Amino acid sequence: MPDNPYLQWPVFRRSVVAAFGRSLTPLNAFDPNLVDLLVARSTALGVDVRLGTRVTRIRKAGTVFTVHTESEGTTLQLDAEMVVHGSGRVPEIDDLHLDAAGVTWGRHGVTVNDYLQSVSNPAVYAAGDAAASGAPRLTPVAGYDGRIVSPTSSRRRAGRRQTSRRCQASCSQSHHLASVGLLESVARERGPAFDVHRGDTASWYSPRRVGETHSGFMVLVEKSSGRILGARALGPHADDAIKIFAMAMRTGATAASLKEMLFAYPTAGSAIPYMV
Repeated sequence: MPDNPYLQWPVFRRSVVAAFGRSLTPLNAFDPNLVDLLVARSTALGVDVRLGTRVTRIRKAGTVFTVHTESEGTTLQLDAEMVVHGSGRVPEIDDLHLDAAGVTWGRHGVTVNDYLQSVSNPAVYAAGDAAASGAPRLTPVAGYDGRIVSPTSSRRRAGRRQTSRRCQASCSQSHHLASVGLLESVARERGPAFDVHRGDTASWYSPRRVGETHSGFMVLVEKSSGRILGARALGPHADDAIKIFAMAMRTGATAASLKEMLFAYPTAGSAIPYMV
């Protein structure tokens, strides 16, 4: 079978395709078993994945970038034609003089309540990356926050809406690693009894159709109600499958109802009844 066309990396004449991470456990918002699969798949593609490694400097000479790294006291230099910075983002609010308005803020944004209202100045609201709300810094989250803030910013009490991101799905930009709801570790801390449905799907039709060798899933189902508490998926079209789990969580659909769904075949959804 041909290699998965979604997983092709650009080829540069003098580059080393490498991925550096300061943490020893990357992508903490995702199931660790699926992250291990993702790292293994990346390595199989020729990506040199180095965890626990800090990038200390990047210098450019002509068309070549030199990346300086440090890990456990050992330094290393790598040359590449392209360097991609993917360590996250910070809110651009430093120059707004928020202190003068009595607005409490920090490196994660304006400190807000459940209405995205400043806890120290009720006339101020913050949304998206500018709000220290604990929400993932994603484009759809910022749009959702905007809809929450708009009716409240006019100070109409009847229009106040609380944020609800329990069912916010997200997806990594590499190899379709997708997530929604609680991690298994968090669910165990919160106490509801649940079943864990986990599996390797590399032999299932959709992955085999595109020659994928690393794919899997993890779904948490509450025992008392059958509700979906969280879901994680890795592989082709995982980003589409996770939306179905997100909708099930938002509407209260149970694992039993998902099993009864007749999804179009072959699609990402057609595998969901086997995941719950």
